[in-house]
Amino acid sequence: MGTGVFVVSALAAIASTAARIPAVGVALALFIAGIVNFFWAYAVAVGRSRTHVIGIGGWFFLAGRDTAPANDRRQLLASLGVEVVAAIATAAARPFTSLAFGVLAPVYGLALTGLYGARHGRFSPRSPRK
Repeated sequence: MGTGVFVVSALAAIASTAARIPAVGVALALFIAGIVNFFWAYAVAVGRSRTHVIGIGGWFFLAGRDTAPANDRRQLLASLGVEVVAAIATAAARPFTSLAFGVLAPVYGLALTGLYGARHGRFSPRSPRK
C-alpha cells in the first residue's frame, strides 16, 4: 500500500508543481516508517540469531531456496523494485527539485522485507556450542 501511495504521489508531482509538497511528505513518511521497521527487524533478528544462523542476504533479500515462500518473496521484492525505479525515475525527471526526497522512500520496502525475513524467514538452526 505504501508503494502505491508513493508511486501515485511521485507521478502527480512530476505532472504538477502543486503536488510536490505532498510527495515530499509521502517520501519522508515512508522513510521514517522504514527506519522504525529497520529497528524492529533488527530486534527480532537479534532474538532469533540465538537459535538460527541468519545471513544478511536471506534476512533482507529473502535469498535462498527455502527462506520464504516464492509468492511472498516475489511480492516483497517487487514492491521494493517498484519503489527504487519510481524514486530514480522521478528524481531524474525533475532533478534539483524536491522530488529528490523520493530516493529515501525505498528504505520502507527494504525494511519491510527485512522485517518479514526476521519474523518469518526459514534459516538453519544454530549448532549447539560445546
